Amino acid sequence: MSDYEFIDHSYDVIVVGAGGAGLRATFGLAQAGFATACITKVFPTRSHTVAAQGGISAALGNMGQDDWRWHMYDTIKGGDWLGDQDAIEYMCKEAPDAVIELEHYGVPFSRTEDGRIYQRPFGGMTTHYGEGTAQRTCAAADRTGHAMLHTLYQQSLKHEAEFYIEYFAIDLIMDEQGACRGVVAIDLATGRLHRFRSHQVILATGGYGRAFFSCTSAHTCTGDGNAMVLRAGLPLQDMEFVQFHPTGIYGAGMLITEGVRGEGGYLTNSDGERFMERYAPNAKDLASRDVVSRAMTIEIREGRGVGAEKDHIHLHLEHLGPEVIEERLPGIAESSRIFAAVDVAREPIPVLPTVHYNMGGIPANYNGEVVHSKDGDPEAVVPGLMAVGEAACVSVHGANRLGSNSLLDLVVFGRAAAHHCSETLQPGARHQNLPADAGDNSVARLDALRNAKGSRKTSEIRLEMQKIMQNHAAVFRTGDTLAEGVEMLQQTFSSFDDVQVSDRSMIWNTDLIETMELENLLLNATATINSAANRTESRGAHAREDYPDRDDVNWMKHTSSFVDGPGAVRFEYRPVHEQTLTDEVEAVPPKARVY
Repeated sequence: MSDYEFIDHSYDVIVVGAGGAGLRATFGLAQAGFATACITKVFPTRSHTVAAQGGISAALGNMGQDDWRWHMYDTIKGGDWLGDQDAIEYMCKEAPDAVIELEHYGVPFSRTEDGRIYQRPFGGMTTHYGEGTAQRTCAAADRTGHAMLHTLYQQSLKHEAEFYIEYFAIDLIMDEQGACRGVVAIDLATGRLHRFRSHQVILATGGYGRAFFSCTSAHTCTGDGNAMVLRAGLPLQDMEFVQFHPTGIYGAGMLITEGVRGEGGYLTNSDGERFMERYAPNAKDLASRDVVSRAMTIEIREGRGVGAEKDHIHLHLEHLGPEVIEERLPGIAESSRIFAAVDVAREPIPVLPTVHYNMGGIPANYNGEVVHSKDGDPEAVVPGLMAVGEAACVSVHGANRLGSNSLLDLVVFGRAAAHHCSETLQPGARHQNLPADAGDNSVARLDALRNAKGSRKTSEIRLEMQKIMQNHAAVFRTGDTLAEGVEMLQQTFSSFDDVQVSDRSMIWNTDLIETMELENLLLNATATINSAANRTESRGAHAREDYPDRDDVNWMKHTSSFVDGPGAVRFEYRPVHEQTLTDEVEAVPPKARVY
């Protein structure tokens, strides 16, 4: 046991992260009678779910005919057949109940004239297995994530869950048998280390968008849970699949929701042409996000971009009129005014594809249990460890997530994790003793960073990493650019040994915390760019110009990547679940993905 004096805590279940997935799991567990603690780096209502705008998908049928089987089909197709069909079936079938639950908990959804939840069209969402356009995305104006997050936090407080706010979880506590027994966290206010012992740790730490130069993610999105898993010797899954949202505000990266196009907004090039009609004749501006992002990139490459440097695209909603904008898109009007100096009722918004979502993450099944290959079983459960939300890869999003399926993923699998704990754990069960060296690795890492007096600033290494990822692992990729990026990132990662951390007091030492976040980002970036170089096909968000076709014979499989250090990446693979969960619906066989 380390001679460092930890502050120890014991709970039935520890949830790391207070976004939509973490809070849905937290209050579900507390409601079921478990002693539950939620560790969160920021105040819960500042978690990145608060930024989600457009809505949450569910086949309620409030605005026209709909069916969860159509939703399932769209999700499988949207993910370019890399998603696990049993998990997708579970998510889409559970969606209506999960959304109605949210309504009952207090989410203030926008309403139709007859009082039902308002639903808008979204990219890739269809009826009759691709024949019509579905209005499936339940919205609270354009602030749906904000409404959900506040409601879920209130429910967590109502059920008396405990919160450790502004605590930064840094490592898992694993025993010799490979089971997770808890987590180590640092109190950001004091710098003290805390050990949390539990029967289950649920990671809900979100994505790692900040590995890229231009992204819609908050500065807190540094892939902390993913990095904790890698440090524990476990793999991440499908990290090569990074979604670029078509419409980030040019120069700022601020998200402009797909709901704008769902309400009738459209894109134009420098000729004033609605060019999406050429790329997706049926879905047009509401094609899948990867399709729209690539179309925009091609238009810019071929000289039809707008602006002085012809390097972006115009998004129009002025034709919708001030009343519709004020009722359904008030946040977008505000963001455009602040970040682009644009009055959306009079002029178009300058937009550019920007990193938005990570389809890859911690491999998990639809109960939320973390899985990995062990003793011949490609999906052996890691005892005591679960993952939900964007940090997890269930995989319901496959190679490309459909808009409004992310908020659904959060609540369905946060809820599923709480249900699974209720079925498999007893509240108040006796804890085993922690391993003798529990937390020693965290102490050693912290000591090394506190005393790091190298020549490179954290900000300098971070910017270098972000530019490498932006330039070498972007919307279009080639073997040459990826190989160059792999080599450059290896050098950047290696230079982390020469990092310089301020020697100010540990109290509010933001430099130390940002350096720890950078270490997490470097691990995530390394897994991403190496996995992208290794996958020699184009599928969903992973577009290889040197391998332009999808290759179901060789690549209908999930990538498991282990990162042991700079350049030290190894891979394993597991098959995609092409079978359904029940006999209520048939599996969707692979076919050409066109919109």
